[in-house]
Amino acid sequence: MAEPIKNKRPDPAVAPTPQNTPANAAPISSHAQQPGISSIKEEDLDRAAASIFAKDPRLVSMIHNRLGSLVGRSSGYIESLPTEVKRRVAGLKGIQKEHSKLEAKFQEEVLQLEKRYFAEFTPLYEQRAAIVNGKTEPTEEQVKAGEKGDEAKETEGAAVKEEKPAEGASNISGIPEFWLSAMKNLVSLAEMITERDEEALKSLVDIRMEYLDRPGFRLIFEFADNDFFTNKTITKTYYYQNESGYGGDFIYDHAEGDKIDWKPGQDLTVRIEQKKQRNKSECPLSPYAKIEALLTDAATKQTRIVKKTVPTESFFNFFSPPKAPADDDDDAASDIEERLELDYQLGEDIKEKLIPRAIDWFTGEALAFEEIDDDFDGYEDEEDEDGEDLSGDEDDEDESEEEEEDGAKPKQEPTECKQS
Repeated sequence: MAEPIKNKRPDPAVAPTPQNTPANAAPISSHAQQPGISSIKEEDLDRAAASIFAKDPRLVSMIHNRLGSLVGRSSGYIESLPTEVKRRVAGLKGIQKEHSKLEAKFQEEVLQLEKRYFAEFTPLYEQRAAIVNGKTEPTEEQVKAGEKGDEAKETEGAAVKEEKPAEGASNISGIPEFWLSAMKNLVSLAEMITERDEEALKSLVDIRMEYLDRPGFRLIFEFADNDFFTNKTITKTYYYQNESGYGGDFIYDHAEGDKIDWKPGQDLTVRIEQKKQRNKSECPLSPYAKIEALLTDAATKQTRIVKKTVPTESFFNFFSPPKAPADDDDDAASDIEERLELDYQLGEDIKEKLIPRAIDWFTGEALAFEEIDDDFDGYEDEEDEDGEDLSGDEDDEDESEEEEEDGAKPKQEPTECKQS
């Protein structure tokens, strides 16, 4: 039997099994050289871990269950303390409960303070909506206050040339596509908006919010008449649980969105897939069926177009929030939890960023205050490229399927033969 090579590092891409895992751990005094920090790359570790889990998904489930069983388990130290020390620990827990009560009271008062100031913000939002939609013009004081911030920028560069008003500019009412432009500058929303959505979002008149009587808030999207749906307003409501969480924070519960009344053929959340389907002449037909087929020309190689409605990406999916996951499906639960978190974050971005500072997002000035991670942007670009490649592959597959169906030797598939 060949002697094993000493100090050989195992292949990180091989999942541990009873065959390649030693019964005893290597001694601390092993002469194997420890890798230095410079010799390990985080990308290599991630790639190796991904390879291991991909080869044996059971490892993920095993680790998840193991970690779950350790949460909340006592090390036995508290139970081993003397009685008088345990009594002091219980006393500290009592003090902590009083602290939690104050935290919950603090969060409730913060919410009431937000509501009070929101009532003072509301008239400003109403003035903004009136100007955006051409119902009124800003006052001279408002214009001068807004121009003060731009004067310093203009003096830093070359002299700004005076632009002559464009022909027909006097016919422009308000600020066209104000909300669409603002949303496209907010990265989290821009990623959801498709080219098809833009035509509908051009009719967006206003975005506002309101607090609920219970913990929660409602986002209100107001639209002018458009070719896509009949709704004048589309709302989405975020609900919190009545009980406070750790630290007194409100706990998000779920969201509900309005049903969109799409006009015929204008639903932006679905797309129509068309596939060619050839009439099959291989089915055994009875003599009477053959005569009928010949008369109706159904036995020829004519093709028909089969249309299928499938979901597609759209900003308007925002109004159909994901439902809470079922406990019995861990994989689906993990995916839905991520979608729930993203859905909640989008609502918070609209509430905390877009609505209060819509003009800064319209001009793009708000981007200077966003924390943008270069690595994250690169990751998104890779995802986009991968997405384009995948979509191209899907198109190629669809084309190849159609070519096979149109060719002399179509792909053999089980067919259902119906005879009358």
